Amino acid sequence: MDELRVYTPSEAARVLKVPESWLRKKAASRAIPCTFIGKHLRFSEHDLTQIVRQGGRAPVRPMPPTPQ
Repeated sequence: MDELRVYTPSEAARVLKVPESWLRKKAASRAIPCTFIGKHLRFSEHDLTQIVRQGGRAPVRPMPPTPQ
């Protein structure tokens, strides 16, 4: 089996550079992907990738062309 990497909420918050409280709150409301191992909240590599992708936003309006 390939090595499976899971992160505690504290570790995942560090990786994502967000407050741990924000991460826990979002996970509790099931607003972001997360993994439970028994009763323990963890985040897989896939969970972290999905959280980042969900946070992506398209620009509201196009950037004006830069003068040359």
